[in-house]
Amino acid sequence: MNKIVYLLLLVSSATYGQVSSSYSLLEAQDYALNNHLSVKNANLDVTKAEHLKKEYLAIGLPQASINGTFNNFINLPVQVLDAKFFNPAAADGETISFRAGTKYNSSANLQVNQLIFNGSYFVGLEASKLLVKLQETLVSKSKEDVVFDVTQAYHLAAVAKESQLFVDSMVIITEKLVEKQKNYLELGMITQEDIDQINYSLLSAKNAQASATIQLNNALTLLKMAMFYPLDQPIDLKESATDLLAKASLKNSGNIAANTNLILLQQQIEIDALNLKNKKSAYLPSFGGYFQQSYNAFRNEFDFFSDKPWFSQTVWGLQLSIPVFSSGQRKAQVDQAKIVVLQDENNYKIAENALKMQEIQAINNLLGAQQKMQLQQENILLAGKIYDNSILKQQIGKENSINVTQKYNQLMIAQSQYVASLVDVFQSKITLDKLYNQILNK
Repeated sequence: MNKIVYLLLLVSSATYGQVSSSYSLLEAQDYALNNHLSVKNANLDVTKAEHLKKEYLAIGLPQASINGTFNNFINLPVQVLDAKFFNPAAADGETISFRAGTKYNSSANLQVNQLIFNGSYFVGLEASKLLVKLQETLVSKSKEDVVFDVTQAYHLAAVAKESQLFVDSMVIITEKLVEKQKNYLELGMITQEDIDQINYSLLSAKNAQASATIQLNNALTLLKMAMFYPLDQPIDLKESATDLLAKASLKNSGNIAANTNLILLQQQIEIDALNLKNKKSAYLPSFGGYFQQSYNAFRNEFDFFSDKPWFSQTVWGLQLSIPVFSSGQRKAQVDQAKIVVLQDENNYKIAENALKMQEIQAINNLLGAQQKMQLQQENILLAGKIYDNSILKQQIGKENSINVTQKYNQLMIAQSQYVASLVDVFQSKITLDKLYNQILNK
């Protein structure tokens, strides 16, 4: 009984631990967002920026350090004094020299510094906060790029799978048609040439089937790459191209001002504006305070740990630095910073104009792709109907195999054109969503 329970637990654990290899579009996007290294790196950049903000904040807080020195004078320094210092009767210009000091000196001191006012510090603190926001925007852009790639790859794989299913069905239909035609050949109702023509269609269908399989495998590999999914593991789609088309909202609604690239350019303007502010702050004074506690020992023997005195010294003070004259250096730096801000504003307008043009093109492409897709849907239904009628006519002797083959080729062309229009619809839609910064919300 215990063995049975153990086996049941083992089987259930194995089943629970299995990773699903079939994904919907939303599941594929979530998998990529959780596993793609580019997203993880972008999140690490945010964490790094937050630590940088803390580092810069710490500059304005008390800074304490403990320093120690030890000196061993191999030769004591020589002091030279006027001889009259010791002997007023000494001749003019006479000097005496002597060695002063102790062989061993040691000191230890504690120093505390506190920044009270510095214009660059406060500007830098504001810039460090803005840098965190910039990195968060870059995370959104990284996620946007990953989701865009996954969506694009999923659409291609879904269309490739639908195309393969269509080609598979055509192979089955053509194989059945060949079997029927063999019976008619035995009865003398058709010629060998008719059979050969149908076999040619079958070989063409199988060739298209092989191409469709390769395209599907390549599309699935591309999807794995976009998801950062193990390339050696199988993967399948839960949603078909028809399902995705039914869920997709093909309406044009959005604002180009929400584009991530424009947001990044705006944040760059703000950062460079802070840099200009920092250059101007160089005209302001800086002010700080300090405290120092020192202990010094002087020995002729190395006995610093014996019960002999250490001489202490305590001092505190203030430091004020007022910039007076820099020969135009500060003004030149300010002027350069102003030019950078103007260039940023110009770059923003250039990018905005380019995105508006892309918006117009994307809307036109989407509308055109929708119209083509609707026409191709009607076209493929009509081509299928014509092909079915052609087969029926051949079976009753009113159509030859050449005409049947032509109708077959016509149907295959209609299918390939429909597939192409379907890809265009998906591509145009996600391109427009990315322009509007809506791709993460789809």
